[in-house]
Amino acid sequence: MELSDRVAGGGGMAGLREVATPFVADGPAGVAIRSSLKGLTGQDEKVLRLTGGLLGSLASRDLKARCAAGLDRGSDQWARRKRALTDQSSSRWAGSITKATHDQCALAQRGQLAYIQYLQAGIDMIARRLSLPVGAKGSKGSPGGYRSRKEWFAKSRRLRLLQDRLGRERADRDAGRVRVVRGGRKLLRNRHNLQATRLTEAQWRVRWEAERWFLQADGESGKRYGNETMRVSPDGEVSIRLPAPLAGLANAPHGRYALACRVGFRHRGQQWTDRIAANRAVAYRIHFDVERGRWYLTASWQIPPVRTVPLEAARSGGLIGVDTNADHLAAWRLDAHGNPVGEPRRFDYDLSGRAPYRDAQVRHALIRLLHWAKRHRLAIAIEDLDFQAEKTREKHGRRKRFRQLVSGMPVGRLRGRLVSMAAELGITVVAVDPAYTSRWGAQHWQRPLTTKTRKTTRHDAAAVAIGRRALGRPIRRRTQPPPPHRSDVVGHRTVQAASGIPEREETRPRIPGPRTRSIGAGRGAKAGDQCAHNRSGHTAEHEFCHQDSPRSVSRNGWSGGRRRPAGMD
Repeated sequence: MELSDRVAGGGGMAGLREVATPFVADGPAGVAIRSSLKGLTGQDEKVLRLTGGLLGSLASRDLKARCAAGLDRGSDQWARRKRALTDQSSSRWAGSITKATHDQCALAQRGQLAYIQYLQAGIDMIARRLSLPVGAKGSKGSPGGYRSRKEWFAKSRRLRLLQDRLGRERADRDAGRVRVVRGGRKLLRNRHNLQATRLTEAQWRVRWEAERWFLQADGESGKRYGNETMRVSPDGEVSIRLPAPLAGLANAPHGRYALACRVGFRHRGQQWTDRIAANRAVAYRIHFDVERGRWYLTASWQIPPVRTVPLEAARSGGLIGVDTNADHLAAWRLDAHGNPVGEPRRFDYDLSGRAPYRDAQVRHALIRLLHWAKRHRLAIAIEDLDFQAEKTREKHGRRKRFRQLVSGMPVGRLRGRLVSMAAELGITVVAVDPAYTSRWGAQHWQRPLTTKTRKTTRHDAAAVAIGRRALGRPIRRRTQPPPPHRSDVVGHRTVQAASGIPEREETRPRIPGPRTRSIGAGRGAKAGDQCAHNRSGHTAEHEFCHQDSPRSVSRNGWSGGRRRPAGMD
């Protein structure tokens, strides 16, 4: 599927939009590593559940207070909420809860704005199609009118429905109201459809409570091991500063509880050790996986922005163009001039199944692509795709499978993972505009790159187009000149004379010069002598004669089927 053209490309060839300039993608701004908490005792789990439940209830109250405040987002309102939480927990726990509430509300506001844009796009599309006559045909990238009066009437009702939703969302945004569900709206809705989710009420309740627990604390530079609330020592000991109501459960000085297990980080373990040894800030989060029945500890910290190389430096040695598709990544290596080198590569992944399986498939495909780029020391060019505003059914009509295909592509997550993983290997990622890459790639590169032993697909050709755009080269190739400019007035320069032409059997006139590759004037006295040819009854000037291929004969001015004297070479 040419998603980059159908979704991101815009209209037809008559009204091409301006293509954005390629740019080097910024590297990651943070790092997160995870390890399991093995060997927890029953008392440890009890303390974690009680602490998570207490802090989770405080986080819910703080979120409710923040949503009720509306447009009152000043520092005074934030300080009042923090003081109210400090009496029931501690100052540091209150700071972590209020910061998490702030981040969650900011995310909800961004989602609210995206939903408003989604509704407006659907309203504009329906209004345009309703204004067209019933049955009117559309063009490329622009659908026509609706097929029947029945469909027209149904869409007019949907238009009013979307307008009402848009009005409510805009009123909420103007009033500063956001709707957030701690634990997830999807899990909340599953409560009313337990049979479809294959869960009992007790199982759902365990998941719901685990998702609403709050066990995370921000780091503090200058404090011991970078975090005063949740501390992990270099030898792996994990200790938690308990809230005031649970201070009686402490088993360590200063109201702390130390877990019986030890934790270690295999991935980036040395970086984490160096950071806590210098007492630099490290944030921790403890969460419980209900399905596996395991506890996990996640450590995260900020890193300085990765210094990206200039775009010209990334182009210097060529790069690898990558086309993102629903089930694979199509890649082709290009040199600095934009010419494909070697054979195309395909990195498959399967996006069916559950989220952990899909995530593992994407990571496996990306690591194979990165290892290939690392081996050739090349940058990677990928499309800057964003399907968030293009998944509406109003834009793509009845093509339900196509809409599902677009919605299922993890373009944002894939690019984020690619940039993060490439930064670790020192590989540069160049993002390009996705407009018309598949269309022009298939039009100009699929057929020339197809051979008897290689079948070039549209996705392979799109990878070439993406790479050429990242290199600053034009995707579309030069068309052939008109026939009169390719030869002597449409015909070949050396056309054999017809049978009715006089003197066609006479000696061919000599035309010296490099065009016919003949010898110079005044040489080869036997050129016009019929005895010089290798024929029965005549002596030849040279014993060895050969017949040229049709291509060489035509190029050298000899008609097909005749023997050419060796002296004319």
